Amino acid sequence: MLIKQISIFVQNKSGRLAEITRLLGEKGVNILALSIADTTDFGILRLIVSNPDAAEQAISEYGLTAKVTEVIGVAVPHVPGGLASALAILNDKGISIEYMYAFVTKSEGDAMVILKVDDNFTAMKVLSENGIKLLTPEDVASI
Repeated sequence: MLIKQISIFVQNKSGRLAEITRLLGEKGVNILALSIADTTDFGILRLIVSNPDAAEQAISEYGLTAKVTEVIGVAVPHVPGGLASALAILNDKGISIEYMYAFVTKSEGDAMVILKVDDNFTAMKVLSENGIKLLTPEDVASI
């Protein structure tokens, strides 16, 4: 199952992240996971949120550029090498990872990871066939 991620083009200036997170909070959108990659002048804020459609609308109305991207969420054993096993499965099938980030959960046994890969459907198939749990949007929203 694919998960909607919101990517926001953000100027690298003081207070910008506070504005965006305040805006989402005012719209009742809960941030479940995030990643930011920046350069001197700008960054890309990637968010997994409780309501992607409301988040995209709020960000666009605020005048920022937002894009919805489909990503894969996986649960991997929270033990040394747990993530390595899942990544090896993708590597063995020639599936490239564009980026990834992890997030904290209430689960004690698993770590949750968001993956952006070059072929979502093949990646989901091979991960599932190899016993890696795929997260649904409902799984992520309940965290």
